[in-house]
Amino acid sequence: VMQFEAKSLDEIGRGMLARALSDDRQLFGSFFLSRLLGLRVSYDADACVVAFDVTPALLNPQGTLHGGILATAMDISMGHLLHHVDGAGATLEMKLQYLTSAKDGEVICRGSFLRKGRRTSFLQSEARRIDGTLIAHATSTWKRLHNAVDGGRVDT
Repeated sequence: VMQFEAKSLDEIGRGMLARALSDDRQLFGSFFLSRLLGLRVSYDADACVVAFDVTPALLNPQGTLHGGILATAMDISMGHLLHHVDGAGATLEMKLQYLTSAKDGEVICRGSFLRKGRRTSFLQSEARRIDGTLIAHATSTWKRLHNAVDGGRVDT
């Protein structure tokens, strides 16, 4: 079990903000929110892996990883995979089941396709602790944005 360094939330928050502001670009794999949360994005065969370390700033008042942070990382694992394979898309719906909590250590979210369609694709993501324990499972439906341009912006 990883122990947190004795830093104040002020120090942690300032470090997170500095990391997020270290680059003005909004790119798949590195955009403000992903840098703020410390997300590391990589691709593995037919999957997108989003990994991050649970820090005190990401915990809810109960002392466990906030569900919204986990949902965000899982959504990114699916959306980045779709973009990597087929271009930009938009989440139409997402269902997430929380199975257990995480209090520290590394969390790894692995997004993969359930079914890839021309316009609509179905994806899933599994979030696991570093020891392999399944924390959460998500499924989602995505609409491919055919007129998307670089950076995920859509021409209107």
